[in-house]
Amino acid sequence: MGQTPQVLHYTVDEESAGQRLDNYLLRELKGVPKTHIYRIIRSGEVRLNKGRAQADTRVHPGDAIRVPPIRLSEKLQDKAEQLVPAREFPVLYEDAGLLAINKPAGVAVHGGSGVSFGVIEQLRQAYTDCKTLELAHRLDRETSGVLLIAKKKAVLKGLQDQFRGRETGKTYLALVKGAWPANKKVIDLPLHKYLLPDGERRVRVTTPDDPDGMRSITLVKVMGRVTPPPGWNDGEPPVLTLLAVTIKTGRTHQIRVHLSNAGHPIAGDDKYGDFDLNRRLQRNGLKRMFLHAWQLSLLHPATHEVLQLKANLPKELLEWGDVARFFV
Repeated sequence: MGQTPQVLHYTVDEESAGQRLDNYLLRELKGVPKTHIYRIIRSGEVRLNKGRAQADTRVHPGDAIRVPPIRLSEKLQDKAEQLVPAREFPVLYEDAGLLAINKPAGVAVHGGSGVSFGVIEQLRQAYTDCKTLELAHRLDRETSGVLLIAKKKAVLKGLQDQFRGRETGKTYLALVKGAWPANKKVIDLPLHKYLLPDGERRVRVTTPDDPDGMRSITLVKVMGRVTPPPGWNDGEPPVLTLLAVTIKTGRTHQIRVHLSNAGHPIAGDDKYGDFDLNRRLQRNGLKRMFLHAWQLSLLHPATHEVLQLKANLPKELLEWGDVARFFV
């Protein structure tokens, strides 16, 4: 066994400003299993400025973080590292400070909540020469598309400032149930996060006077009606609309909840969708949620260049029904 473990104390520096508490600890506590880090945060053993905090709490310069003694054998540390396979993802843009990838569906962006590792842990194994490699934002596990990773702390802070200041343009492609009304272009409804009895996170639309509601703005543009694949053999073919959805705020599950609340859930959404429709779509070849982070515009924090990033639809979405006709 290693040395007797001690209480650990950290003071957040300027370069770590705006990071989530879990990401900060994942970086600092090398070799500690992600599940253990999330467990000590949930139990309240991790103290932020002498108080309890959530995994998604943002840290600020000067914050004091106390971590309880953690006993790990060298063998366990080695095992924790070996469990994460190195993996590279399709690169959309890369320089010394920034990496943009096209994330596939079905891969979490980071470990935790029942997932032992995700995109960022796999990239860290692949980019062993990078001292810093941090997620600048998140995508849901079943969402594909543009994902930004910072390779320098100053770039991370610059990106996070842009996201918080609503200075980036993020446009998604979503296939939804029904005929979306062309005149419905703006959804401005607050969202409220809550937990199910089993601890799983959910979000719902709430009222403007809800103190826990977060203002959330979604812009919707109709691209057109999508015809299901030939040979549909599951009753009357459903009416489906392809949307280009731009979010001005980046709330958890924002697009999924806003569209579902409007009566047009995303095809294949297993949390907020039409489950009967999802089963019919799956039997006819649509095996995942049709939500894709398509375009992202931003100002590069280091070079001050305007970047227009684009991730083409993956094959499983592009080739479903007549979707491809919109991208000829």
